[in-house]
Amino acid sequence: MPNEPEDPDGRDALERFLHPRSRYYGAFSPERLLFDANLQEFAQRVGYICALETGGNLSAEEAYEQIRLLWKRLKRTKKLLEPPPAQNPPKGT
Repeated sequence: MPNEPEDPDGRDALERFLHPRSRYYGAFSPERLLFDANLQEFAQRVGYICALETGGNLSAEEAYEQIRLLWKRLKRTKKLLEPPPAQNPPKGT
């Protein structure tokens, strides 16, 4: 790209290859943008874990446990990013 600084050792290209990011097209809010980034990271890590298991470098049990922990972390971040439930004002009598 013309406006990007030069990267003589190729680290930026390697980083983009190993950790690709897609643009977020949904309705914007900081919480949604952050969750989208977390979801992309989750998907990337699951892909690596699956590749390691398929290649015989990780047992199925280890892969399952790692994915389960990643899923729990993703669920926790989603819960933290959700807005609090709306409080209904008391109705007049």
